[in-house]
Amino acid sequence: MRRGVRRFPLVLALCGLFLTPAAPVRAARPLPLPPPLPLAALYDNAAHTDLDGAGNALPADDLAAAGWTPGRELNVDGARLTWPRRPPGAPDNVRAAGQAVRLGGRGDALAFLVTGTAGTTVDGVGTVRYADGSTSGYRLTVPDWRTGPLGAKALAVAHIDTPGGRIAERARLYVVTVPLARGRAVSSVRLPLAPDLHVFALAVREAAPGWTGSWAASASGLPAVGPWTDRTLRLVVHTSAGGPRVRLRFANPFASAPVRIGAVTVAPRAADAVARAVPVPLSFGGRADVEVPAGAQAVSDPLAFAVPAGADLLVSLHLPGTVTSAPSHTLAVQRSYLSEPGDHTADPAGTAYGTTVTTWPLLTGVDVGGGPGAVVLLGDSITDGDRSTTDTNRRWPDALAARLRAQDAVPRYGVLNAGISANRVVGDRYPGDGVSTVGGGVSAVHRLGRDVLAQTSVRTLIVFEGINDVRGGTTAAEVTAGLREIAERARAHGVRVLGATLLPCGGSARYTAAMEAERTAVNAWIREAGAIGTFDGVLDFDRALRDPAAPARMLPGYDSGDHLHPGDAGYAALAEAVDLALL
Repeated sequence: MRRGVRRFPLVLALCGLFLTPAAPVRAARPLPLPPPLPLAALYDNAAHTDLDGAGNALPADDLAAAGWTPGRELNVDGARLTWPRRPPGAPDNVRAAGQAVRLGGRGDALAFLVTGTAGTTVDGVGTVRYADGSTSGYRLTVPDWRTGPLGAKALAVAHIDTPGGRIAERARLYVVTVPLARGRAVSSVRLPLAPDLHVFALAVREAAPGWTGSWAASASGLPAVGPWTDRTLRLVVHTSAGGPRVRLRFANPFASAPVRIGAVTVAPRAADAVARAVPVPLSFGGRADVEVPAGAQAVSDPLAFAVPAGADLLVSLHLPGTVTSAPSHTLAVQRSYLSEPGDHTADPAGTAYGTTVTTWPLLTGVDVGGGPGAVVLLGDSITDGDRSTTDTNRRWPDALAARLRAQDAVPRYGVLNAGISANRVVGDRYPGDGVSTVGGGVSAVHRLGRDVLAQTSVRTLIVFEGINDVRGGTTAAEVTAGLREIAERARAHGVRVLGATLLPCGGSARYTAAMEAERTAVNAWIREAGAIGTFDGVLDFDRALRDPAAPARMLPGYDSGDHLHPGDAGYAALAEAVDLALL
C-alpha cells in the first residue's frame, strides 16, 4: 500500500494530470496531400511474385504468350492501355489506397486495367479532377482475379503461380470504364480506398469526333476453324451510313494467344467475292500487318475511301500463320469467302475464293468519316436476323437503317447491330473463355462495355432482349434487374436508352403458360420503366407484331413459321414501329 501511495504522485506527474495547468490547444493544420504522380511512380505491388499477399502470382510467361509483354500498348474496349514496363520482380501495379494519379486528356470515359484479390467483388469511390478545377466522382467495381466472371474479363491466363508451384487455374484481368465529364481536360485521378483493388494501367478513353459507326458485329464465341494456314478471308458487310473515309476494327476477345493479320484491303462489292474496283490496302500504325493480342483490338489507320451508304463492301484479310480458332460472329445470315493458300487481299476477282464462310471472324466494325453518330441495337437472334433471307440484308436493323437514309426529319445515324443469336440478358450462354461449341455469347450485361459503350460515336442504345432468358426459366425479376443495370450504366455514359418489349411467341418450342406470364411481366416493367424514366423511351414491339385475336402469338403474316422469329415482313414491321424522333 505504502509503496503504491509513494508511486501515485510520481505517475501523475509523469502524465501531467491535474498537477500542471493545461496548455492552450491549437487547431492542427491538415497535412498537405502529396501531389499527383504518374501511376508507375506509385506502384507498390509485384503481380509476378505476390499479387494477393499470400504468395500467389500472375505468370509472366503466360502473359507474354497472350501478347501482353512489358510496355505493350493494348487497345481494349476502345481505350489505349499500356501493360507495365517493369523488370522481373519489380512492382507493377498499385493497391488502391486513395493515391492521386497524374493523368491528362479529354474523352468520354476513364479506363482502368484492374483486378481484385479480396475473394469477391471489390469496389470503392474515387474522384476525377479536371484542368479547370472542377471534379467528378466515380465508383469502381472490380471482380476477383480467381472467382470473377470470365464473360466480363479482358484476359484470362491459364495458370497461377503459388508458393507450392504452378497450378492450372484461370487468372482474370479486367478493363472497367467509368464516365467522364465530356469536353473537360482531366488533370488527375484519385484512386478509391480499397487495398484489394489492383490498378495496372489507367487511361482516358478518347471520344471519336469525326467518325460514325456504319457496321458492327459482336463476337459470339471462339469457335474452332480450319485450321487456316496462309489463307485470306473475304468478308461481305453491308454499310448503314456512308462517308469519305474508312477505318476498320478487328478484335481478339476470348482468346489466349495473339493473332497476326498480314494484310487488309477494302473494296466495293460487285457480286459474290468479286470486287467492283481494285481493293485498297489499309495500314496499322503505318504498317501493312498487325498483331492483335489476346483480349485486345486493332483499329486501322484512316483511309481516304468513299464508302457508299447501304451498300456491300468486301473486307479481305490475310492470315499468314496457322489459325485454329477465331473470335467470330456465328450467325452472319450472309455468305463470305475463304481463299486458297496465299495473300489474295489485292485480287479484284473472286477466283481464288472457293470456300464459303457463314460467319464473320475477327472483323467487328466499319467506321466512316463524318456523320451524326450511331444507334446500337443490343439483342438476341431476332436482332441478329435469324430466319431472314440470307444475303439480302433484311434484318430489322438493316430495315431501320434504310428508313433513316430515306428521310430528312432526323439525322441519318449509323445503325450498329449488336445482336447475338441465343443471347441472354443475365446468363452467359458461352462462358467467355476458351474454344466454344456454342455461339450464344456472353450475357448482355457482361458484353455491354465491349459491344455498346466502346462503339464508335454511340448516341442511342436500343435494348431488345430477354425472351431467351424467360424461355430458359429466368424470372421476370432477374431479367428486369439486368435490363435496369444496362440502362443505368449506359445512361451514366451519356447514352440514350430505349427499351423494347418482347415479342409474343405462343406456339413456339418451350412455350408454356408460366413462361408467358414471365414475358408479360417483363413487358409490363419495360412500359413502366419508360414512364418513370429508367428508359428514355419505349418501343412497343409486342404491340406492333402480336395478333389482336391471339395476343400471345405473332400475326401469321409476320411469323417466320417457328412462332418465335419474325420473317422478312415481320422484321420490316419492327423497323417501321420505331419512332425515329426517339433516336
